[in-house]
Amino acid sequence: MKPTIWALLSIAVCLSAFRADPLTPAYGQDADWQRVDETLGRKPAISEDVRRYGFPRSDLSVTLDGVTIKPALALGGWVAFKPAHGGAMVMGDLVLLETEINPVMAKMIAGGLEITAVHNHLLRANPATFYMHVAGHGDALKLALAIRDALAESKTPLTGAAPASSPPAVDLDTTKLDRIIGVKGQANGGVYQFNVKRRDPITQGGQPLTPVAPMGVAIGINFQPTGDGKAAVTGDFVLTSDEVNPVILALRTHGIEVTALHSHMLDEQPRLFFMHFWANDDAVKLAEGLRAALDKTASTKS
Repeated sequence: MKPTIWALLSIAVCLSAFRADPLTPAYGQDADWQRVDETLGRKPAISEDVRRYGFPRSDLSVTLDGVTIKPALALGGWVAFKPAHGGAMVMGDLVLLETEINPVMAKMIAGGLEITAVHNHLLRANPATFYMHVAGHGDALKLALAIRDALAESKTPLTGAAPASSPPAVDLDTTKLDRIIGVKGQANGGVYQFNVKRRDPITQGGQPLTPVAPMGVAIGINFQPTGDGKAAVTGDFVLTSDEVNPVILALRTHGIEVTALHSHMLDEQPRLFFMHFWANDDAVKLAEGLRAALDKTASTKS
């Protein structure tokens, strides 16, 4: 029996309703990503469904214990956009001078973004730098406009730099570092970076924070060569409450200074704490100390 016109209409309505399902992210379909890129003045790094825009403070010359810090070591601000019901969610970590905090915060609030943390990552740095974590949800272009307007209150470069023709070499035994840390690192701007995933899934407001590295919830470990096999190391451990003090003990036992302990988000599950660290010593020795601290966490090892 041939379907009636009413049956065909019913099927069409159902298909239309399915396509308009509000649980289907509009992120990739409706957002004008070229305009978002233009608004933020740079192209993103794309990982699965996340677009991450870097805002390194390449305008700053920051020193700590005689080390001139490369942006990729500890001055790499960023914002990441991910599909969410009703548009996109955005999370970010912006690097600011003390005088920039309140002007940037005021613009962020006016643009509808939330401030989820403001704190230090380092100690003794000159000039001192602070880190503002932000979050938002809604139309991707409106979020991008709010972020740009807020960053314009700082001296953060608003136009992305052209890629270096010959990236700085990382004068370290990276094969040995990979073996000790237990995951494959990646060179970035003269810094060797590791992202170590936790085994447990992490959500915020019911939204899975995946992939974890672009969303800022992987354990980050950075090595910047300082000569003769030495490196300055910094980054942050992503920890549950029961892991905090075992990791502090492991780091300090291996000569690695704990420089900050705080939250980055407001309603993540499980509740997480972020521990920042610093040392400048033999790179292999420091990697072994960091591995000892990783062994106190529910993190992955490949």
